[in-house]
Amino acid sequence: MSAPAHEPDLRAAPPEHSRRALLAGSVGNFIEWYEFGVYGYFATVIAARFFTPEGGSEVEALVKTYASFALAFFFRPVGAALFGRLGDRVGRRPVLILVICLMTAATTLIGALPTYATVGALAPWLLTFLRVLQGLSAGGEFGGAVSVMTEFAPPGRRGLYGAWQSFTVALGLLAGAGVAALLATLLSARALDDWGWRLPFLLTLPLGLGALWLRLHLDETPSFVREGRSGRPPRRVVVRAIVLGAGRVMGWAASGYTFLVVLPSYLQSTLNATFQQALLATVLANLGFAATIVPAGLLSDRIGRRPVMLTGAVLVVVLAVPLLNLLQDSGTSRTMQGVAVFVAGAVVGLMAGPGPAMLSEMFPTSVRYTGLGLAYALSNAVFSGCAGLIITETIKRTGSVDIPAYYAAATCAVSVLALATLPGGKGS
Repeated sequence: MSAPAHEPDLRAAPPEHSRRALLAGSVGNFIEWYEFGVYGYFATVIAARFFTPEGGSEVEALVKTYASFALAFFFRPVGAALFGRLGDRVGRRPVLILVICLMTAATTLIGALPTYATVGALAPWLLTFLRVLQGLSAGGEFGGAVSVMTEFAPPGRRGLYGAWQSFTVALGLLAGAGVAALLATLLSARALDDWGWRLPFLLTLPLGLGALWLRLHLDETPSFVREGRSGRPPRRVVVRAIVLGAGRVMGWAASGYTFLVVLPSYLQSTLNATFQQALLATVLANLGFAATIVPAGLLSDRIGRRPVMLTGAVLVVVLAVPLLNLLQDSGTSRTMQGVAVFVAGAVVGLMAGPGPAMLSEMFPTSVRYTGLGLAYALSNAVFSGCAGLIITETIKRTGSVDIPAYYAAATCAVSVLALATLPGGKGS
C-alpha cells in the first residue's frame, strides 16, 4: 500500500521569497555534488596519493578509494537523522546554515591534506575523517533543501521546484568535470598528479561563502512556522514511508551514480580510455541528465509523478546493457558512443526530476525534513555510495565488463515495483 501524500502549504509565498528559496536551497546541493563528482573523477589520482604505499597494487588502491567514497555515503543517514530532527524542531533555515558551513570546511580541507608520501598511514585516515564530515553534512542537506524548495513552491509547481534540486546535481557534476578537464588540459600529467588535483577542492571555499550569504538571507518556510511542531504521525507510519521512499528512489540513486560518476574510472580501468576521453563521456552523460530533469519535473506537475518516474526506471532496465555494449564495441563510432552516454544520463533524469517532490509529498511538515532526508540518504548510502566499490570489486572477481549495466538495471527493476504503488493523478 502506498503511503499517503502530504500536501506542503498551498498558500503561495511572495514570488521573490520563492525565488530566493529556490536559489538558497539548491546552491548547497550544487557544492555537494561538485565535490563528490571531483572525488570520483580524480579517484585514480587520489588512490595513488593516499592509498598506495610503496609496492601497493593500483587496483587495490582504487578499491580503497571507493571504500572511502562509500563510507561518506553511509554517514549520510546519520546526518539526515541528526540534522533532520533539528530541522523539524528548530527550523529549516538555521540547520541549512550549519550544514553549508560543515560541508565547505570539510571539502576545502581535503585540498590541503598531506599525502601518503608525506605522513604515511595517517594520510588515508585524515582523508576518511573529512569524508565522514562530508557525509554527515550531505545527509543534512537534501532534506532541508527539498523541504525549503517545495514548501515555498507556488501551488501546482512542486515538481518543477523540486526538480531544481536534481538539476543542481547535474550542474555540480558538470562543474566538477569541467574543472577536471580544464586542469587536465592546462597542466602536465605530473603537475596534475602532484598538486593540480588539489585546486578543485580548494575552490569550494569561495563557493561555500557565497552559499552561506544566500542562506543567511533566507526566510523560514511559512508551513513550518504554522505547522512544524504539531501533528507528528506515529513512528511506524513514518518508518514505513521512509522504507517505501528509499525503494522508489533506489534506481535513481544507483543508475545515476553508475552512469554519472563511476563511469570515468570504469572507462579508464576497464576499457583503457584516456582521462580526457573518460571526462568527455561523463560530460555528455551529465548533459543528457540535465536536459531531462526540469522538463520531467514540470511534466510530473501536469500528469503525475508516477508515469514520469516509471518511464525512466523501465527505460534503464531495458537500455542499460545495450548502451554499455555500444561503449565496449571498438567498432562503434565516437558519435554513437556519445549518443549512448547522453541517453544513459537522460533516462536517469526522468526519475530525478519528479523525485524530490515525490518524497516531499510522502511526509507531513512536522517530519518532512527527517523523513525525506532519511529515505534519500539510505538509498544513496547503499546504492550510490557502494556503486564504485561493488562494480570495481565485482569486475575484478568475475572478469565481466557488463557489471555496471546489470547493477543499474537490477536496482531500477526494484524501483519499478515501489513506484507502481504511487497514487496516480496530477501532482502525485
